[in-house]
Amino acid sequence: MSSPAPAARPPALPVTFRPTRTRIVLLTTGAVMFTTVTAVTLLLDRLSPPEKISFVFTALLFLGVLALLSRPKVVADDDGVTVVNLTRTRRLAWAEILRVNLRSGDPWVFLDLSDGTSLPVLGIQPGIARARAVEDARALRALAETRGTRPEEHPGTRPDEH
Repeated sequence: MSSPAPAARPPALPVTFRPTRTRIVLLTTGAVMFTTVTAVTLLLDRLSPPEKISFVFTALLFLGVLALLSRPKVVADDDGVTVVNLTRTRRLAWAEILRVNLRSGDPWVFLDLSDGTSLPVLGIQPGIARARAVEDARALRALAETRGTRPEEHPGTRPDEH
């Protein structure tokens, strides 16, 4: 998305962006694996109860990891953006977001923030739904541009410094 794209019209708020296909694949795989391992474990008479418990626990652990991987999302509302990544959630005011980036080859969107840092946004990722991710990134960019601080609003800086 580093090339100029047509200006996207900001979506109505509140809006949630999440990699839905990835989430479906992860949760379905986790549920099927948990069900299969549990069923096979319960059907095997040669296993002792502690062994059965360990197999079910391992399957549950696997399901938990896949559920954690399916957690990322971005929620935009009138006051700002909530970025939910794997283990952390961060709330940002619109004025904190200087730029929304999704360059070719990026695994997910990055937000350039007013404190000079960059925040990965795993809730918009081009993995198995690239067109949707590009569309979501453009929508988030349009929201940030209409609701946030534009580079020209920072006195003493040039637009290319952001």
